[in-house]
Amino acid sequence: MYEWILPSLSEVLAESECIVTEGSPTKAERQWRMSLAAIEHLLINTLGKTAPDVNLGLVLAAPAPLFSQPILTQRLQTVTFTAKPFNPLALMPFHMPGAIAEDPSSPDKDAARTAIAISPEEITLDESVLPLLLADPLAAEQFCLVFTEKFRLVLVLATRKDGTKSFSFSFEPEVVQQAWRSLGARVMLSNPDFFAELDTLVQNYPLVPPDYRTILQFSQFLLQELPEEGTREEFPQCPIPKIPSPSPNVPAPNPDVELLQAFAHEVRTPLTTIRTMTRLLLKRRDLPATVINRLEIIDHECTEQIDRMELLFKAAELETCAAAKFAITHLTPMSLDQVLHQSIPRWEQAAQRRNLTLDVVLPQQLPTVVSNPAMLDRVLTGLIENFTRSLPPGSHIQVQVIPAGDQLKLQLSPQTLCQDTNKVATPPTPPIRKALGQLLMFQPETGTISLNIAATKHLFQAIGGKLIVRQRPQYGEVLTIFLPLEVSHHKNV
Repeated sequence: MYEWILPSLSEVLAESECIVTEGSPTKAERQWRMSLAAIEHLLINTLGKTAPDVNLGLVLAAPAPLFSQPILTQRLQTVTFTAKPFNPLALMPFHMPGAIAEDPSSPDKDAARTAIAISPEEITLDESVLPLLLADPLAAEQFCLVFTEKFRLVLVLATRKDGTKSFSFSFEPEVVQQAWRSLGARVMLSNPDFFAELDTLVQNYPLVPPDYRTILQFSQFLLQELPEEGTREEFPQCPIPKIPSPSPNVPAPNPDVELLQAFAHEVRTPLTTIRTMTRLLLKRRDLPATVINRLEIIDHECTEQIDRMELLFKAAELETCAAAKFAITHLTPMSLDQVLHQSIPRWEQAAQRRNLTLDVVLPQQLPTVVSNPAMLDRVLTGLIENFTRSLPPGSHIQVQVIPAGDQLKLQLSPQTLCQDTNKVATPPTPPIRKALGQLLMFQPETGTISLNIAATKHLFQAIGGKLIVRQRPQYGEVLTIFLPLEVSHHKNV
């Protein structure tokens, strides 16, 4: 017997004997996060084998979009399901009947009725939000259904009434199809027109078993996320091959690091929801320019903080997962020119917001470096963001990129200019930093919390680079990053 009129996704997977963990909230949540990270790696890896203008796939998720990297968000169609986004009527893709939409416990029903709503014709499959009833057990589940040309996948983290949790996932095409039928039935009841469009899209993806190499890749990515040896035994019913651990002596995870991982995840989830709602509003054509400007600021701030949380999460992974030290990232030759073209405008905006000036000096031709395309931009931007926060207003930052043997050197040097003489003044005093646990530092003057130098160095090491921090009398704190050049390019030079 199902708990409700329609089965929840955890019930669908339980019938197929796909439950991996049952009972322990901490264990189930950890496996959920590990599996999401693994599927993210798998999707990014798939991108390299498809044309840049081809849609990668469809993702149905709850309670918020699960992937924040632009390389995925730009090529995945995403539909988000949520029980209560801000208020019962706000930002819904259709007008809900009063008996369903109104929350009897809400003290301000009139405000809810007059909330901004998005009409059906404004909704697209690229980034949609659909409601779930509060009485639906599915509202207590986090889930992710992925449809691509090469595979289908469903992951579910369910919370029971007694507080226990279960995690389950499956690559079995028929199990994923049953999960979609359960979810699609809810869409059909609430918005039949949108269901027809969504069901047509789902059926475009083949209902065939995935290639064994896809499962093997997922296994390897999952292994990289394991925090300790023996954790793969926590997946006794996973339909994936067992792969020997590359590190036999991995220490138990540090509670301080686990807390940081949980914190980053909990902050990132609502921010991603807010950003999704904001982007839905930005699609409206009847908003005043001042409202659009403020929404764009919200979108920018959410993206910036989501990226910061992602860096904290990756840094914590390096401390808890020995395999991540070898492949938090897969190093490949990449164009630094493309990364800098996307990043420099963001660096300049970060400097301008703090009344700083930024000057970037580049060689005429940038060589090919070996790093991780998905992480290099984020790590560099995070470093420069923290660097700008440590400088007083009026400072000038020079970013210089120059070849250095078999490496490429990127150096950040601060200067403080005198307003009257335009000459270099006394170098800025290094900011006061206090340690917060194993990975973070706190600047009392600005209230800024960021990764400490050691954790930042580990991130650069993981993506093939090296970070050096020096105090120079004439400049203050100078940061130097070295990235390895592609071997073939170095030989040509």
